[in-house]
Amino acid sequence: MKNSYRIIAALASIKLIIQLFGNRNYGFHRDELLHLSVSEHLDWGFMEFPPFIGFIGKLSGVFFDYSLTGTRLFPTLAGVAILVICCLMAREFKASTRGIFLAGICVLAFLPFYRNHTLFQPVAFDQLFWTMGFYFIIRFFNTKDKNYLLLTGLTLGIGLQNKYTMLVWALGIFIGLIFYKRASLFRNKWLYISGLVAAILILPNVIWQFDNNLPLIRHLQELNSSQLNEIGPWEFVLQQLTIPPTLIISLIGVVFLVRSNTYRAVGFAAIVIFFTMWFLKAKPYYLFSLYPVLFAAGSARIASWFENRKPVWIYGFGVSLFLMMTPIIPEMTPVLPIKHYVNYIGAEPVNGRYELTGDYADMFGWEEQVALVDSVYRSLSDEDRANSVIWAENYGEAGAVKILGNKYGLPNPISRHGTFWKWGYGNKDASVWISLGNEKEAVEWIFNDVQLVKVITHPYAIGEENGIPLYVCRSPKRDIAQWWKDYEPYIFN
Repeated sequence: MKNSYRIIAALASIKLIIQLFGNRNYGFHRDELLHLSVSEHLDWGFMEFPPFIGFIGKLSGVFFDYSLTGTRLFPTLAGVAILVICCLMAREFKASTRGIFLAGICVLAFLPFYRNHTLFQPVAFDQLFWTMGFYFIIRFFNTKDKNYLLLTGLTLGIGLQNKYTMLVWALGIFIGLIFYKRASLFRNKWLYISGLVAAILILPNVIWQFDNNLPLIRHLQELNSSQLNEIGPWEFVLQQLTIPPTLIISLIGVVFLVRSNTYRAVGFAAIVIFFTMWFLKAKPYYLFSLYPVLFAAGSARIASWFENRKPVWIYGFGVSLFLMMTPIIPEMTPVLPIKHYVNYIGAEPVNGRYELTGDYADMFGWEEQVALVDSVYRSLSDEDRANSVIWAENYGEAGAVKILGNKYGLPNPISRHGTFWKWGYGNKDASVWISLGNEKEAVEWIFNDVQLVKVITHPYAIGEENGIPLYVCRSPKRDIAQWWKDYEPYIFN
């Protein structure tokens, strides 16, 4: 037993060290800037997501003053916890020490987790809540202790306050329990008490949704038209095939679970979850939350096959699997400084710009944008500064001014994009508007006096944030309040 704890501690330490190296490099991702911005407006919901990420963002502000490494520590700790719980689930499946080792290695070798556990997004916490939920269900199967059902309900409720995909997990578990001892658990009052706990926890967000005209529905409609419709019928499946070794272990886990008398419900839950997400055209990475329980089950089964062989077989395979993946880790989390990274991948500039992956490219350019906004803001007269508005085109630019602008003492920005629209237009009678990222046609439709200050470029920034204009605008020719209100149907565009 002590050896298994040492192995878990060692693997968790490796995970933590790699993630910490990645957390310190580049800059905030645009989504991170949004998630930190909402922490300044805590509520029971936001236009794009439930409130949990805002609460964690508030902790980041309190403890780390929105520093990059401090903010990213939260998803990293979630990732480390996922590895630990995965190993603990393997132990629940009666895995030997070598099986526990292999389960932890699967988490280390599953490359998308490095990306998920770097960025300050709901994804890492969603994966954690799924993993915790499975762990508590399995513990209940093994102990029959009703407290684990209550913990499952607690996990479901908090998980729904983080990401609504937790509903798919709940559906899988609900159907899976039909296969647990002839659905006997449905006659257990503690199952329903557990469900009631979850319902009470998510109720404030449900009320918020109705009070705000169900922005979740509108957001899903926009996602469906702009992103999900572009996902081919087989893309969801094909994306699961990108890392064959861990996929094979997870498939072995599904078979092990379905054939087990005790854990069959978890196996069928996994199958229901897969087909539900496929049917709903979910983004492929949504399914990654399912993998830790399958890694645990598959590792326990594989270890049992090698029970009478020397441990070197499992340990050697595990180490080889991890080492095989390590050359790709710099593409998943920024462990390398940017100049070393572009050399590592052999990237060459085209017209002075590097074509980085979307995630990495979305981490650059924000500091330069905010510095320019501050320069223009400071150049105004005292009277104009006191009567000015900073208007950003999208939530990334607005989030940058909001979070990175703190050190400059910039006023809060406004934006018509997503949740920022809900926070309003500020001073509608402002004499000066500093426009960041809005195109010429947009500002000229609102203002009589429009002056271009600079077109902002950056060698590493994403195309959307390259060649963006910064204008100083005066003399509005529209009613600002009406203009803002009329834009509500388009805030997710």
